[in-house]
Amino acid sequence: GLLVGTLDAVLDSTSKVAPFRILHQTPDSQVYWSIACGSSREEITEHWEWLEHNVMKTLSVFDSNEDITSFVQGKIRGLIAEEGKYSFVREDDPEKFREGLMKFEKCFGLPEQEKLITYYSCSYWKGRVPCQGWLYLSTNFLSFYSFLLGAEVKLIISWDEISKLEKTSNVILTESIHVCSHGEDHYFSMFLHISETFLLMEQLANYAVRRLFDKETFENDPVLHDPLQITKRGLESYAHSKHFSAFFRLPKEESLKEVHECFLWVPFSHYNTHGKMCISENYICFASQDGSLCSVIIPLREVTGVDKGDPANRGVSISTKGKTAFRFTEVRDFELLVAKLRMKCNATASPQHIISTEVAAGSATDSPKDFGAGQSKMGQRDNSKTVSTEALMTVYHPQDAENLDSKMLKEKMKEQSWNILFAERGHGVSMFRTKKTRDLVVRGIPEALRGELWLLFSGAVNDMASNPGYYTELVEKSLGTCTLATDEIERDLRRSLPEHPAFQSDTGISALRRVLTAYAFRNPQIGYCQAMNILTSVLLLYAKEEEAFWLLVAVCERMLPDYFNRRIIGALVDQAVFEELIRVHLPQLTDHMTDMTFFSSVSLSWFLTLFISVLPIECAVNVVDCFFYDGIKAILQLGLAVLEYNMEKLLTCKDDAEAVTVLNRFFDSVTNKDSPLPPAVQQGSNLSDTKSDHPKVDITDLIRESNERYGDIRYEDVESLRCRNRLYVIQTLEATTKQNVLRVVSQEVKFSPSDLEELYELFKKEHFLSCYWSVNSPVLQHHDASLPYLEQYRVDCQQFRVLCHLLSPWSHCANRDSLALWTFRLMDESSNCLINFKQFACVLDTMYNGSFTDKLKFLFKLHIPPAFTEVESLSPSKGDDLSKEELMHFSQLSVSSVGDNLESGSLKSSPEKGKGKVDIQAYLKQWQDELLKKEENVKDLPRMNQSQFIQFSKTLYNLFHGDPEEELLYRAIAVVTSLLLKMEEVGRRLQSPMSPVRSPVAVTEVAAEGRERQEESSSEQTEGSRVQSLEGNHEWSFAFEQILASLLNEPAFVRFFEKPHDIKAKIESAKNLQLKARTRV
Repeated sequence: GLLVGTLDAVLDSTSKVAPFRILHQTPDSQVYWSIACGSSREEITEHWEWLEHNVMKTLSVFDSNEDITSFVQGKIRGLIAEEGKYSFVREDDPEKFREGLMKFEKCFGLPEQEKLITYYSCSYWKGRVPCQGWLYLSTNFLSFYSFLLGAEVKLIISWDEISKLEKTSNVILTESIHVCSHGEDHYFSMFLHISETFLLMEQLANYAVRRLFDKETFENDPVLHDPLQITKRGLESYAHSKHFSAFFRLPKEESLKEVHECFLWVPFSHYNTHGKMCISENYICFASQDGSLCSVIIPLREVTGVDKGDPANRGVSISTKGKTAFRFTEVRDFELLVAKLRMKCNATASPQHIISTEVAAGSATDSPKDFGAGQSKMGQRDNSKTVSTEALMTVYHPQDAENLDSKMLKEKMKEQSWNILFAERGHGVSMFRTKKTRDLVVRGIPEALRGELWLLFSGAVNDMASNPGYYTELVEKSLGTCTLATDEIERDLRRSLPEHPAFQSDTGISALRRVLTAYAFRNPQIGYCQAMNILTSVLLLYAKEEEAFWLLVAVCERMLPDYFNRRIIGALVDQAVFEELIRVHLPQLTDHMTDMTFFSSVSLSWFLTLFISVLPIECAVNVVDCFFYDGIKAILQLGLAVLEYNMEKLLTCKDDAEAVTVLNRFFDSVTNKDSPLPPAVQQGSNLSDTKSDHPKVDITDLIRESNERYGDIRYEDVESLRCRNRLYVIQTLEATTKQNVLRVVSQEVKFSPSDLEELYELFKKEHFLSCYWSVNSPVLQHHDASLPYLEQYRVDCQQFRVLCHLLSPWSHCANRDSLALWTFRLMDESSNCLINFKQFACVLDTMYNGSFTDKLKFLFKLHIPPAFTEVESLSPSKGDDLSKEELMHFSQLSVSSVGDNLESGSLKSSPEKGKGKVDIQAYLKQWQDELLKKEENVKDLPRMNQSQFIQFSKTLYNLFHGDPEEELLYRAIAVVTSLLLKMEEVGRRLQSPMSPVRSPVAVTEVAAEGRERQEESSSEQTEGSRVQSLEGNHEWSFAFEQILASLLNEPAFVRFFEKPHDIKAKIESAKNLQLKARTRV
């Protein structure tokens, strides 16, 4: 970036010559190229260093001096153009962008709906030699184009194919961006602003992956719902808002509006801390940037006044109901900010917020321990028996104030420490959070304050204050409902902390049932997932029932995103992050382990239950304390500390089972020597006698050690690792789906494994191409990762037509649209207008690898119901090509109660509302039917009537067109048609001797005329109708065996249908044409 200041003048001969310049000369040439210039030695030295780091190391890979010169020229010109692009973006001059957009459209030929986000000058490494060109980032694709010295390089990668995206560096390249797609590695380097480019690429890749593979979470995200409305600025502001709400634990709806650099006066330390003030719709937040770890969250509902401070230091003073005043100084545009905040505060005090304001005020000033009692009582006037208003721990283990043993004294001292902190730093949601706060959390929160502080640190306090009465309402609505989720909840209720007396009684069990059922009702996409019961039971011990519900909301929807959906993607992502951290911090363990998946399998329960399932309850709650304060970072740090503590033993283990035993013994030996819980409840104390061989480890020491050793892991780094590993995890799940589908389908078809894999990729690509440019693509609605593997990707009739045109050996046929339609109707056995990959592969297998009889039987079935439909008579003006609308209309024709079938299909894909059990039975029945399915008997096929037979003949004419033996085949079909009609007439005469004999000459004429005019389908149609009129009321029909026997007598027919077709060539052609086909559509 240092070079840029002087680049504008580099290639400008009229500019004044600077005192210092860097020139490039090709040996044996008289021409010098000016690369950089500067007004001082320091400036030119900076440019030289930039060139050394970013350009010179690369030059060694070129073979000739001319190549070096052209590369350096292209690089410098690219940098100048890019800097020019940045200046026009700032000035909002769209002229340059329009030029870039025209290049993008011309070079890649993508559909016009594809939206270009931005473009960068860079080098693409093709082998050992870099190509200088332009990287274009659009909504669905990463594209690169270079044209240098007559060599064109073009690359298009769709974001959903990327499995790895990372910044790397090596000997030649100081910094580059590595993209891995379908196992191929691509490297891009020499960006002017590599971090910004990488961040945008990461956002676009994650956006595409979430939208296409992970719609469960995406549907709740309206900000980026429309792919056609995405902009660079929109993506950046969305990323900042997400980071902001996650960092301060605010409701997901909050979006970052303004950021101001300023100083905040810290009264208890008597100094100003430097940081950023972040403002959203309902919150003012501050986070220090000087290492003091000071942060403050001020809900606008708490604010009583906003005043201007001393104009000399541009101050803003904010007063809250907790009698605290926050003094910010050195705020840019402080007067304007004061005016904005005053307006916001007035708007917040509107009627719908008054209740929550009162509640929050009560918590902040009067009695913090009773926070939320206001809402609970208010919502329970008529329903007091339903919702419990006491934390279970206060009911089952009330603290005896008179009998103070040593543990209780320590507990009281802890409480006293917190009370001193509250007096000094504020109490309630607007308290100062500093390093001292974290130190107290690490020591363990006192039992009496645990529920309140969990609520505070998790941000659940804000959700609860914004939604008074919501929980009670939800309980009333959800009680008595019967769904798959409620069945699972009932099954797990008595498995949740069964040794604790609170869950041996109806009080605890009922509260747990209400919270879990209410949450499943609130969020049916998650519903209920195992591990939620264990977590919720611990929450209920320390928090009132409504508070426990909002804590569960905070954990499932914000703090552990995607952990509790059907594929537990969030937990898998964090396990991948954990593996990366193990590689960095515990390399000797990584070297010893042959398979890193061991850590994933052993740590899944750590992440899903926050160590509650592996540690004694009195120790696990200390981990939950840290989790609510520090988020997932606390769990990752503790995981590393556990592995490091057991390092020596793990290094001696010979297999995974031995390692698991070591870790289990360790967890059994963890105690909490300060826990005031009675021995009957403590799980660790029960094991003290039996496991005496293992030294006891105190949980507080373990947590403190994890903080000291791994506390430097930053929240931003964890989020970045999560982002990167999310791509890897989802692509791994996709690879598993593919392997399972291919394993099933390979048993049904004769394609080679590699061809079948290529077909699957084309099928899946066609599915996604329909989703790229549509907001509510119906195809996207059909994709459901919770369905059986085969049903996850399905295509409709329009997509099937495109695939048929690309892959069918009969795609040259004049009535190919009709053939595709009839094939789709034949395959669509469930009548839901969708077919899966197995059905698609079986159709192609018949066309490519079927015997003569198989292919003929397939064509025969296409021309009888349910596949056949009169396309030409319904759409005479269109000829052979069908519009998309007609195609979709015909695909649904003659299907009994399409709406009902569609509805039942959609119910199948959603396990809500009690349909889950029906699903399971349906799948079992389907499986049984498939097992019992016998080989289809040709005698069972219905007969083909005259209009169907005429269409069948036309299809054969169309298939034969262009064949080397075309003339021979036309004669053969005329002979066969004539023979069949004679047989039919003889049969008719034998049955009713009195009926007049009709000559079959008319149909034979059609066959003869077809030889001369096979292209003109309209003349055939006319002849066909003449046959029908000639036949009058005497309907004739043919059985499949008759047609088969007649055709077998014609060697030309047999040769034509047994001729091999090359599927590989078709697949290669389809890969190149698939996007273009979409452009045409």
